[in-house]
Amino acid sequence: MQLSTSSNTCWLSVTDVLFGYIVGHCQFTSSDDLVYLAQVYFNKKLMGEYNSTVGKYTGYTEKAKYRLQIAVLLYSTYVVSIKYLLAVEPSVSLSSFKAVDSKHPSTLICSAYKFFPKQIRVTWLRNGKEVTSDVTSTEEMPNGGWLYQIHTVLEYTPRLGETITCKVEHASLMEPLLYEWEPMPESQRNKIAVGTAGLLLGLVIFVGGLIYYKKNSSGKRNDQISLCLLPSQRACRCI
Repeated sequence: MQLSTSSNTCWLSVTDVLFGYIVGHCQFTSSDDLVYLAQVYFNKKLMGEYNSTVGKYTGYTEKAKYRLQIAVLLYSTYVVSIKYLLAVEPSVSLSSFKAVDSKHPSTLICSAYKFFPKQIRVTWLRNGKEVTSDVTSTEEMPNGGWLYQIHTVLEYTPRLGETITCKVEHASLMEPLLYEWEPMPESQRNKIAVGTAGLLLGLVIFVGGLIYYKKNSSGKRNDQISLCLLPSQRACRCI
């Protein structure tokens, strides 16, 4: 850069100076057709461009491509670190309901609430194998407070002895979580078990009492018959 003066005029000439700038603008033909462009120039030369339609940055020179690889690597590492630091474990629940116009008698829904980041994978397992048919899933939806929710529905026909499991995979989890479907809660199962045991005990007592009663009744009748058949008695009086 050189500076020279002549009378009252100041002249500024620039040599061997590097310029860089970024131009950001939107292109659209309608409210539904909007494209955002961010172009990086260096010495009036287009080095790279971000296009919202493509969803990524494109380098147009070898140096720009190399710097892009470094930037992507650093950004990916940063994003992954931030995601693990801010990750929120999902709250999962299983429930059943009666679906209308379904070809299967049973329908289960696995719901994951209040998780972050957005990416999550929820699948159904039948006897340990992933189920791909008769499964319907929603997209990840806002759950408030920058958290998300998702719901997955399974329509199926129950089989004796099988296990149905909802599998949840998320960045907040060290390993996938497995939630096995139980047709009724443990407390209700305990109540039924106690009631069944009481019923069986009552049945055993009733049968035992009935057998005892019949034995006693049979012995009395035999005594009466023997008493009536004695030849020395003119009149038969049964006690």
